[in-house]
Amino acid sequence: MTDTPDPASPQPAPPLTTRERAALKSRAHALEPVVRVGHAGVTDAVVAEIDRALEAHELIKVKIGEGDRDARVAHAATIAVRTGAAVVQRVGRVVILWRPRPELRPQASGLKSQG
Repeated sequence: MTDTPDPASPQPAPPLTTRERAALKSRAHALEPVVRVGHAGVTDAVVAEIDRALEAHELIKVKIGEGDRDARVAHAATIAVRTGAAVVQRVGRVVILWRPRPELRPQASGLKSQG
């Protein structure tokens, strides 16, 4: 068994400090849920949609339709692991997720470096 990470698995989000978490909660207050998890649970399609939303927005709300509280907590944890996002807050059926955008490389973005 090797200790090399699986290239298909996303890097986990860095841990959040209390101050960072409070700032993210404040930014997320006005947001509406952009993805809804239905009765089928956390499917590959749901994870792909959450991944796309995180790439576009960095901070999103996800509404989990599962009725059981323990199942919602498990769904939130599964989503966080599969997308490499940090769970900022869980309130009822809504989960706030944050994943930092990857830094734009000058070659990839078409920008010229200053220097």
